[in-house]
Amino acid sequence: FILQYMSGFGNEHVSEDPRCPGALPEGQNNPQVCPYGLYAEQLSGSAFTCPRPMNKRSWLYRILPSVCHKPFKPLEEGHLTHNWDEVEPDPNQLRWKPFEIPKAPQNKLDFVSGLHTLCGAGEPRGRNGIAVHIFVCNSSMLDRCLYNSDGDFLIVPQQGKLLITTEFGKMLVEPNEICVIQQGMRFSVEVFGETRGYILEVYGAHFELPDLGPIGANGLANPRDFLVPVAWYEDRQVPGGYTVISKYQGKLFAAQQGFSPFNVVAWHGNYTPYKYHLEKFMVINSVAFDHADPSIFTVLTAKSTRAGVALADFVIFPPRWGVANNTFRPPYYHRNCMSEFMGLIKGHYEAKEEGFQPGGASLHSMMTPHGPDADCFEKASKAKLEPERVAEGTMAFMFESSLSLAVTKWGLQTSNRLDKNYYKCWEPLKSHFNP
Repeated sequence: FILQYMSGFGNEHVSEDPRCPGALPEGQNNPQVCPYGLYAEQLSGSAFTCPRPMNKRSWLYRILPSVCHKPFKPLEEGHLTHNWDEVEPDPNQLRWKPFEIPKAPQNKLDFVSGLHTLCGAGEPRGRNGIAVHIFVCNSSMLDRCLYNSDGDFLIVPQQGKLLITTEFGKMLVEPNEICVIQQGMRFSVEVFGETRGYILEVYGAHFELPDLGPIGANGLANPRDFLVPVAWYEDRQVPGGYTVISKYQGKLFAAQQGFSPFNVVAWHGNYTPYKYHLEKFMVINSVAFDHADPSIFTVLTAKSTRAGVALADFVIFPPRWGVANNTFRPPYYHRNCMSEFMGLIKGHYEAKEEGFQPGGASLHSMMTPHGPDADCFEKASKAKLEPERVAEGTMAFMFESSLSLAVTKWGLQTSNRLDKNYYKCWEPLKSHFNP
């Protein structure tokens, strides 16, 4: 089974499993009788009345409709939460050591049981907010799938690849790739050993490509590089029961059904899961002096209702050339009206060579000062300025939000990964003032 994809961001795609040619109805969405005796089911990702550029929906042609399941019952959600008041707010610069992946025999965790909420704001009932989760797992999901009623998942694998089966088909997502599973889409995750990564969840908006403005028609993440799976179905009975898990209003619920939900023989529409390889990003950078804002590294954005203000941006810091003249080239010292959560997929981040490790994270909250550590400042202030490769072999990323993020009890205490000495990296900074 060779994985195939269709390309294009937000395109109208059509796909049918080659085992059932002609499964897509011609000229209409829900004929009186669908080809092969299939059921037509629409999945809507936007209000019916949204302007056409924002209207998202797909039609799925399936062996049995999604409605065929027993009632949902609460499922113990472990470390998944959107209770942002369980601990007192903490305005400090926060950094986490790499999150620990449990060993399989002692503690089997799949993608769902391995979800841990680190921080967030807002809440799903009001359809406005975000959450940042860490996933650590060592087992595949067996006869169970998840769908998120609350919002979209942007998944960033850091260690181990994910084979994700969705109602639209299969995607293989490896470290240095990302994928987005949009609201309501059922998916199951197969892993191949110890696996870890980050998730940005957005309530109330979908991810889109940022506007390019003066950059023009090309650059950053190009639409053609986004890949969508092709239709694949299994007509599989599960006598022991297949578990469908819904993340609903921040909690998990499970329902049983007697068949696989991945029974979509054909589909068409513009509301799909998709993946993207971060190496495809076309970097824009300063070629004279000073810094351009980090906004030039935005891959995807989820817009708020305020023009130009993101509910959340997904930003990366890929390998590139640094050539700015008479310029302190690393990131500058900064206080920001946005919240900045950073993770590292591989390599070393230029402004913090030590301490910030792959599989770890940092959070610089709203108006909390941050910037290069003392070593980085001294080195960069004295460096000979010539063209140099920056961030070679590295991929750091940022989830940036206009919301003020609260950290969970798991993040501050239970995980036991908080680096209590983070503040010390700035203590050696000394005054060079000479009047």
